Amino acid sequence: MPDIDDGPEVLNPKHWRVPKGYANGMMGEGRVLVTGGIVGWDEKEVFADGFVAQARQIFENIRAILAEGGAEPRHLVRLTWYVVDIDEYLAHLRELGRAYREVFGAHYPAMALVQVVRLVEKAARIEIEATAIVPSKR
Repeated sequence: MPDIDDGPEVLNPKHWRVPKGYANGMMGEGRVLVTGGIVGWDEKEVFADGFVAQARQIFENIRAILAEGGAEPRHLVRLTWYVVDIDEYLAHLRELGRAYREVFGAHYPAMALVQVVRLVEKAARIEIEATAIVPSKR
């Protein structure tokens, strides 16, 4: 296992192909930071316009929560995405990937994606929960 300051360890069975854009598993030591379901609105609860814009705002919101806990995107170990239309998600993969990398860099935690009937906030197209492992204070 790497030094905890290096962030979590990516787990991938030896004979499996390396996934693109996510990890099969993550492991780390430290304090656990979890978010609730984060939607694509700003601090005034105004939604960004469009699927990718909402996703980018969610990434920014998660990054802000991580910073509050002394963490960085490299400490993320899991993201669970909830979308109201999986076809909308699939139609924007390239733009989503670009927005993700611009906010989080090239760190890809374990991820799951679920299509739901709707989200609590009617204007939300996407909601993401995040889990990070923050290195223990020394």
